[in-house]
Amino acid sequence: MNGRILLVDDEQDVCELLASLLQGAGAEVDCALDEPEAAERLGERLYDAVLTDLKLGASNGLRICDLVSRMQPGVPVIVVTGHGNLDTAIGAIRAGAYDFITKPIDSAMVLVAVERALEHRRVRVQLVELEGRLSARDAPGQLVGECAAMKRVYDLIRRVREAPVSVVIYGESGTGKELVARALHLGTARAEKPFVGVSCAAIPANLLEDELFGHARGAFTDARTARSGLFEQADGGTLFLDEIGELPSNMQPKLLRVLQERTVRPIGDSREIPVDVRIVAATNRDLEAEVEKGNFREDLYYRLNVVQISLPPLRSRGNDILLLAGHFIEVLSKRIGRDVKGLTSEAAHLLLGYEWPGNVRQLQNCIERAITLTQTDHLTPLDLPENIRGAQSSAPKAGGVEPHPEHVLSLEEVERRYIEQVLALSGDNKSQAARLLGLDRRTLYRKLERYEQLLTGAEPTE
Repeated sequence: MNGRILLVDDEQDVCELLASLLQGAGAEVDCALDEPEAAERLGERLYDAVLTDLKLGASNGLRICDLVSRMQPGVPVIVVTGHGNLDTAIGAIRAGAYDFITKPIDSAMVLVAVERALEHRRVRVQLVELEGRLSARDAPGQLVGECAAMKRVYDLIRRVREAPVSVVIYGESGTGKELVARALHLGTARAEKPFVGVSCAAIPANLLEDELFGHARGAFTDARTARSGLFEQADGGTLFLDEIGELPSNMQPKLLRVLQERTVRPIGDSREIPVDVRIVAATNRDLEAEVEKGNFREDLYYRLNVVQISLPPLRSRGNDILLLAGHFIEVLSKRIGRDVKGLTSEAAHLLLGYEWPGNVRQLQNCIERAITLTQTDHLTPLDLPENIRGAQSSAPKAGGVEPHPEHVLSLEEVERRYIEQVLALSGDNKSQAARLLGLDRRTLYRKLERYEQLLTGAEPTE
């Protein structure tokens, strides 16, 4: 736990006890015994979270909520109350409380609640910063990202964009290799000419030669007319050869010849047709290893691999995940016709903690699904797919902070405990609990049913 916390309680021994607990978990703690002292503290220093008792002599915790919202907007407030009733909970939340804890105080629950509040604050700050940078990003084409690895990619694109050399883009599936290829094409003298793309893995080997080089009339049965290949179609522009590592061995010397001679010979034709094409290839394979195995020609490898650009996987790009999510929300909301403005802090936390095996393409699909299904103007955890909601976060926390290992709970477990607490306060009135939680009754019933299935060992349903 790492953050600065203000404790507000009119009992000195309680303040000292909670301060000792939180300092032992790594937090920096200040204490205030009443509202005026709390105001003085808030005027002197910035805090990441506030923990206040509900009863404070002549004042109360609800007034502290209002004080914090005026002096340090956005700082989450946790209210400690010994009055286990619905009115108290509703009053605290309406006054701006982020969370509440009931007495008698449980040390583990205090640590969990404070850690959640600190994480909420960190992610909220990140979201504000990233939303502010969306319109000001300095990346080529439609590429989005600010991590060090992506900045190196942008630098390489700018340096080789105008050079008439072949480029190979390396990266896992879904990392945006075609976007990089298009960025290399845009903003150059070739931009007015065609950008033509083909996947070497998607076309059967016996048809790929015809697709690339074309054919003459009568070259084979049913060839009633001549057909130009992709090299001719891309003349003056860029030819993007995706999945170049899948290029059949019989096609490799033919491609090498085109790159050396800068001419193509359509199937069944005796003519050599000059072509001016810039080759950009992409692969998720290690081409050098394929050369060593004898699967890829060494001379073709060196002809293609003049410049190498490597794209990082999404899981290693940190806050770029939120920047990309914001970009997709902005673009896809307009396309789908929904008024979605952003992410809640809880949803952002889940996105940051997921591994993204499908990389940027999977994130885009996730955001598109969420925008289609959401009933609010900010995407919440309920709008995200189950595999993302249920994933145990293994990514570094914002700011490089890790919670105390003895008190780490999954987001689903924290959510379950919180719902149970609200249900207890509402006297098990599910309609009232749903309103307090900001859920519709069906969603609450579905969650309770899932928790019951998990407890009984039954197979959870969507």
